[in-house]
Amino acid sequence: MSAQIPPQRGPRVTAKSLCALKASSRPIVMITAYDFASARLVEHAGIDAILVGDSLGMTVLGHESTLPVTLDDMLRATTAVSRACERVLVVADMPFMSYQVSYEEGMRNAGRMIAAGGAHAVKLEGATSLTLALVRGLSEAGVPVMGHVGLTPQSVHALGGYRLQATDETAAAKLLSDCLALEAAGAFAVVLECIPAELAERVTALLSVPTIGIGAGVGCDGQVQVFHDLLGLSERQPRHAARYVDLSAAIVNAVETYAADVRAGAFPTEQQTTHADVAMVTAALEAVGRSDSGAHT
Repeated sequence: MSAQIPPQRGPRVTAKSLCALKASSRPIVMITAYDFASARLVEHAGIDAILVGDSLGMTVLGHESTLPVTLDDMLRATTAVSRACERVLVVADMPFMSYQVSYEEGMRNAGRMIAAGGAHAVKLEGATSLTLALVRGLSEAGVPVMGHVGLTPQSVHALGGYRLQATDETAAAKLLSDCLALEAAGAFAVVLECIPAELAERVTALLSVPTIGIGAGVGCDGQVQVFHDLLGLSERQPRHAARYVDLSAAIVNAVETYAADVRAGAFPTEQQTTHADVAMVTAALEAVGRSDSGAHT
C-alpha cells in the first residue's frame, strides 16, 4: 500500500510572493508538472511554483517539439495540476498559436487558462509587439503574466534548433531590451532559457522582477526544470538538467517483477483477493442456465 502524502500547509504562493523572494535573495524553486499525481508530489516536496509547460508535447505526448500542443491539451493538463495544488503558484504555458494570431484571441485564450484551467498565471514566449500588448492587457485585466526569452521553443524553426542564444553583442543587447520591455509591460517574472550565465546575471541585476533560469547559470533569481529530466524519465538528458534519480530503471524493474509474478501464478496473493459464498456463485450460474464447473476454494 502506498504511503499517504499529507497536503502542504502554508500561505498560497502568488506572483507577488515571487517578487518578495527576489527582494529577500531567497532562490525560487520551480518545476514542471502535467498531471494530478505529479503535481501533488511536487507540492509536497516544498517547491514554490509549478509550470504546466507545453513541454508536455515531448514528455507526455511523444512529439518532437512543443509545436503540436493545443490549447485543449494545455487546459486538460492545467486543470489536473490545479486540482492537486493547495499552496504552490500554478503557471500555465500558452501553447503555439494560441496568442500569436490576434490580441483578442490571446486575451480570450489566456482567460480560459485562468477561469477553466485554474491557473494562477500564464506564460508567453518572446517580446514581439503583440506579446507585449498582451502582457499589458492581461496584467491590466488582473492576469499575472510570466515572460520567456532566450531559447523560445515555439520559435525553434526560426532559431535553427535548440541551441544557446544571445551569444553575440547584438543578440545580447536585444535580449536585454526585450526583458526591460516585458517588465515595463507588466510581466511579474521572466524565464531566461539557454543564455550565457554572465548575461543572465546582468539581466537579473537589471530587472526588479524575478528571473527564472533554465540553462542560464546560477545567477538567476530562481530555477525551473522539467519533472521528467530530474527523475530520469527522459530518454535524452539536456545539458542544463541534473538527474537526481533514475526512475526509468526502477519502473522497468518493478513492471518486470510484476509480469514475472503473474506468469508464475504468484500474483495476486490472498492479500489482493476477495471471496464470496460459493453457494451464491452456484445459484448465479444456475440462474443463467450454466452448471457449476469451476473449482471450489
